Amino acid sequence: MTLIVALDPPLEEDPIKWSIGIIEKTREYVSGFKIGLPMLLRTGVDAVKQLTAATGGSSVIADLKLADIGFVMSLSAAALARAGVRGVIAHSFVGVRDALDALKRTCEREGMDLILVVAMSHRGAEEVMTPVVDKLLGIAKEVAPWGVVLPATKPRLIQRGRRILGEHIKILAPGVGAQGARPGSALCAGADYEIVGRAITRAPDPADAVLRIRKEQMEVVKTC
Repeated sequence: MTLIVALDPPLEEDPIKWSIGIIEKTREYVSGFKIGLPMLLRTGVDAVKQLTAATGGSSVIADLKLADIGFVMSLSAAALARAGVRGVIAHSFVGVRDALDALKRTCEREGMDLILVVAMSHRGAEEVMTPVVDKLLGIAKEVAPWGVVLPATKPRLIQRGRRILGEHIKILAPGVGAQGARPGSALCAGADYEIVGRAITRAPDPADAVLRIRKEQMEVVKTC
């Protein structure tokens, strides 16, 4: 499966109850789920154990976009691992030495997948990140994480990432649906997974939305 669901609970909802409801309706059709800092701020790490238990074995990725010294990032990753989180997202721009090298060692020790952000989809990314994307891809290649994040809205960056990183590093592509990218378009550019949030979680029937998106993914991939 090539679909990851981004869980971003509305502020008026109970975040754990809301998320478990989405998980239970969609878990058999997707590869995993992504949670972010707003969720952790509202629930605490201990409550995340309820989410990881509800997935029935699917991966939960913590999208914290860590950007600190290695010691601090490692503490965060270890705490998440104890809650059953299987992957953590960090920024590549902090560099390797005394930063991502330490985080990778911690992830390996804890049995977690390390995922590095090398590009983002918002307009501000054009000011700093996009002009140095090759440098950030080089850092990612040196670290050799499990995966990287490249936006579905910028398929050329995905293509470039695939050329530089090779086939062994996974590419996760957010931005499908609400941000404008069509399901399947990032897969055609070379991504392994597409991350979809509101198009699924805000749909009247999340399971039906997942199935429709998966169908469109397959139809698009057949044409590329």
